[in-house]
Amino acid sequence: MLAYLIRRLFAVVVMLLVVTLTTFAIFFVIPKWAGADPALLFVGKQADPAAIEGIRQKLSLGDPVLVQFWHFVQGLFAGRDYANGTDVTHCPAPCFGYSFRTEQAVWPQLTDAMPVTLSLAAGACLLWLVGGITTGVVSALRRGTLWDRSAMTVALAGVSLPIYFTGLLSLAIFSYSLKWVNVDYKGFGDDPAMWFESLILPWITLAFLYAAMYARLTRATMLEIMGEDYIRTARAKGLRERVVIGRHAMRSTWTPVLTLLGLDLGALLGGAVLTETTYNLPGLGRLAVNAITEKDLPVILGVTLIAAVFIVVANLVVDLLYAVIDPRVRLG
Repeated sequence: MLAYLIRRLFAVVVMLLVVTLTTFAIFFVIPKWAGADPALLFVGKQADPAAIEGIRQKLSLGDPVLVQFWHFVQGLFAGRDYANGTDVTHCPAPCFGYSFRTEQAVWPQLTDAMPVTLSLAAGACLLWLVGGITTGVVSALRRGTLWDRSAMTVALAGVSLPIYFTGLLSLAIFSYSLKWVNVDYKGFGDDPAMWFESLILPWITLAFLYAAMYARLTRATMLEIMGEDYIRTARAKGLRERVVIGRHAMRSTWTPVLTLLGLDLGALLGGAVLTETTYNLPGLGRLAVNAITEKDLPVILGVTLIAAVFIVVANLVVDLLYAVIDPRVRLG
């Protein structure tokens, strides 16, 4: 198990380095090849050539690509100094650079937006796991009944309807018309009750989409597993039905669910773009949308790298959970 963990951690480090290099090249090298100068994005098109050249030197945009990348990686772990003659700006670690629009450090913007995205993803994940898996298991055990057909119809609607439709519909009904919910976001430290109330609709909207997918997946997996020989053997041995389902069938059902969960949760932690935009939540997703609109490359790069880290780490956790759930992984 220790050797497996070391191999996976090494693969994670290599993957993050590759992702960082690729992302850095996309945002700072390819635009330059296309004739776009990042220095112009920082100072604006109306700036004089001296100011543009000063920014180019301060950001080391004239250095070779690998040197620029080394400075960027060094800044992530040890901080970085941006110098243009006597004008020196120190960016403490982890340094993702400075915004082209606000000229503020990118990392504080990411840390300000991160709790919102974490709250959204964690709450929605809990709802869709409980709702989706429970619905899928019950539908599989009651195959062909009214419950099964109704649940799968609702699940099909959940998969088919986009978030911006269900989100706006929820806002129109429960917030604007009935005024049951206030969706103006408040931080948990400011007002826990308002924090909870402002996230109810985003949680439900996001969970409705994912719960539908998990319900369909769980139902299909359970139907396949319930026909396996070891399930028939467990029943023939006289085990209670809840033991057969809970200890044997559900353990095998968790494998594909964990695979999907690692991908979904990792992507959501990088920013639920549609949900955050619909409900005006100041999370990583909305930060990324605003940065794309304003062509703020350092902010886009920061959000992209944070999303990549979440996805890679989530998949690492899933791989480790495989070893806990399925002994064959440990033996392999």
